[in-house]
Amino acid sequence: MYPTLSYFLKDMFGIDVPLPVQTFGLFLLLSFVGAYVTMGWELKRKEGLGLLQANTMKVVVGRKRGWDSYLWSGLLGTVIGGKLLLVIFDYSNFANSPQDYILSFNHDLLGATIGLLIGLGYNYYENSKLGEGTEQEVTMHPQDWMGLFTGWAAVIGLLGAKVFHNLENWSELVEDPMGSIFSLSGLTFYGGLICGGIAVLVLAKRKGFGLFHVMDSAAPGLMLAYGVGRMGCHLSGDGDWGLENIAPKPGWVSSLPDWMWSYNYPHNVVHMGQSIPNCTDQYCTQLVPSVFPTPFYESMMAIGLFIMLWSIRKYIKLSGLIFGIYLFVNGVERFMIEQIRVNTKSEMFGVQFTQAQLISSLLVITGLVFSLWIVLKKNKSISPET
Repeated sequence: MYPTLSYFLKDMFGIDVPLPVQTFGLFLLLSFVGAYVTMGWELKRKEGLGLLQANTMKVVVGRKRGWDSYLWSGLLGTVIGGKLLLVIFDYSNFANSPQDYILSFNHDLLGATIGLLIGLGYNYYENSKLGEGTEQEVTMHPQDWMGLFTGWAAVIGLLGAKVFHNLENWSELVEDPMGSIFSLSGLTFYGGLICGGIAVLVLAKRKGFGLFHVMDSAAPGLMLAYGVGRMGCHLSGDGDWGLENIAPKPGWVSSLPDWMWSYNYPHNVVHMGQSIPNCTDQYCTQLVPSVFPTPFYESMMAIGLFIMLWSIRKYIKLSGLIFGIYLFVNGVERFMIEQIRVNTKSEMFGVQFTQAQLISSLLVITGLVFSLWIVLKKNKSISPET
């Protein structure tokens, strides 16, 4: 496993350089980039087909900034300056655990003071070049809003992922409320999907876009983002693996590497399992016995489903149907993988189930009903813009 980029470089190229880039965070960033790019392409394509329209807005250019700009620039300079010197003089520890440095309240006083002065000075310099400002009308194409959509989806999605995880693991939340709430680990995909998706739809509605076309544009990218994110889970060993698997590899998969059938996730980031002999690194545990590498399975299935959705998107003319298909295949994929995946279970009426099984079942039903409704209505009474 590669908890950080340093582990990858050392294993693949023999380069031993401590880098503060965690594998899961890197792939999480790549997942957002993938969704951003593919959704932007689709919005542009739909505008070219006349399904989405550009809109205009008035902006004031060149206006002198208010006192609040000094507050924010000073605060930003203080935080960056105070952290920067800490990183420079204690780089090795920073590289091992960058989040502990970034999220802590520890600051270097000298660096914070220098950062404050630079922030205020830069803001004063920029402000001196501005005046009353002039009002201009600018044209905003649908894809021009992708930065706003992605930003809100990231923030609200991460908060939703954290809330859903804490609700699923209520006992951990009660035992350590502060640790559970502010820890960077413990994120539930469906919480991020639901909350982030709602945020994007609310913004799209306010900008006057047809919601079904926006949903269709987002669907392939969401599937791709999930596949890329799950690969980050697999490569970092973040605990989202499967059940113990000590069964011999079946003959029908004999040509595949052994780790694809059962894997021990050495150097996993959650420090689970037994110690690795002669290991002196920060991450020195591996699972015994090995487990199903479910993040890898999900990554492959999600990327395959992305290719399928991307391939059929131009041939489906009913707006909203691509998103309905996405909901269905997403739910089926997750419900299937839950059969061999480690997860917290709840019980109702004598039936045990996981939060993901419940939500994925609802997604399957919703996707089927939604798609059937669109097909039966032939989209005539649903989306006037088409």
